[in-house]
Amino acid sequence: SGRTAEALSAQAGRLREWMTARPELRPADVGWSLAATRSAFEHRAVVLGTEREALLSGLHKVAAGGSAPEVVSGVARPDARVGLVFSGQGAQWAGMGRGLYAGSTVFAEMFDRVCGLLELELGTDVRLRDVILEGDGDAAELADQTLYAQAGLFAFSVALAAVLKAAGVVPDAVVGHSVGEVAAAHVAGVLSLSDACALVAARARLMQELPPGGAMAAINAAESAVVASLDEVSGEVAVAAVNGPESVVVSGAAEAVDAVVELWRGRGCRVRRLRVSHAFHSPAMDPVLDELRTVAEGLEFRRPEVMWAGALTGDLMPDPQAGYWPAQTRQAVRFADAVATLAAEGISVFLEVGPDGSLSSLGPDAVAAVEGAEPAFLPLQRRDDEGVLVGRRER
Repeated sequence: SGRTAEALSAQAGRLREWMTARPELRPADVGWSLAATRSAFEHRAVVLGTEREALLSGLHKVAAGGSAPEVVSGVARPDARVGLVFSGQGAQWAGMGRGLYAGSTVFAEMFDRVCGLLELELGTDVRLRDVILEGDGDAAELADQTLYAQAGLFAFSVALAAVLKAAGVVPDAVVGHSVGEVAAAHVAGVLSLSDACALVAARARLMQELPPGGAMAAINAAESAVVASLDEVSGEVAVAAVNGPESVVVSGAAEAVDAVVELWRGRGCRVRRLRVSHAFHSPAMDPVLDELRTVAEGLEFRRPEVMWAGALTGDLMPDPQAGYWPAQTRQAVRFADAVATLAAEGISVFLEVGPDGSLSSLGPDAVAAVEGAEPAFLPLQRRDDEGVLVGRRER
């Protein structure tokens, strides 16, 4: 890091010369010393790589003021406020977390702990850890089932949040998408780990036990227009998520969702059927709501220790209660409103705590109408990337 961009480039050049003259030094040791023992200025750069020559090449790019895929650079915000964004079902992929598990003791220990608690709640003989990490054969098929997808995402997200905590990242706020709200609530201090595991296990089990069927589709159109169009088709369809000003998901009976898809496709709008086993966040969830409420009423809820924007309404949640959880399972996910609320509260960096970056790509549009807000959205992982940590800025 440096006080100015020119100082940063000069330091990168000197560091490259110094490392070139000392081949006996391990890059990991040099990296640790740079991160832990030097003053941190606003102008910063990070060179990513596993081989010494790749790191030296990256330093050369920084020294020359150039850009490269292996170089992340920018100006830090000394007053930055950090929000954590927890992914929902659909973000999972076979083998997610394998690189983190192998490369981070913090991740592995928390992941194993959460998987153990979830297995006790689920009463299954299947090892959740193997389903998530193996990513092939029977495990790959199980990983996309609602039961294991929701439980796996929770275990992955809580373990990744532990990695952030160990690295000194203290969030000022949290938000979650669908099942991701359980992880958000735990990290915010609303639920203990054991209670959060009980809730996510019950939610996953009850939804898995519903008769299969139904459909969901994403439509690039405004919520008001999509809602109005639902009256033009017969059958039961509901808005399941509002992810941006023109990013809406509908859910319901397959024939009715197909009719909505064709209607919007005929208007020249981009539409996409989602690969789902059930019509989530629709009346199809009604049969499980009473039992889910009963489970939630047996848990202890505390006031959030950091800001938590609930995706049920998009507003801050000062005093969550048991009734929130059946409601957020049945009603639409108002992700865009929740993120906009946090941006209006001054959150300037959103870290996506999940196995993919889909929510980070939605973030900028969600906050576009918030005056004066230009937050950065950073996914910590990318689909099918087994690296320990990934971070790319989405603007």
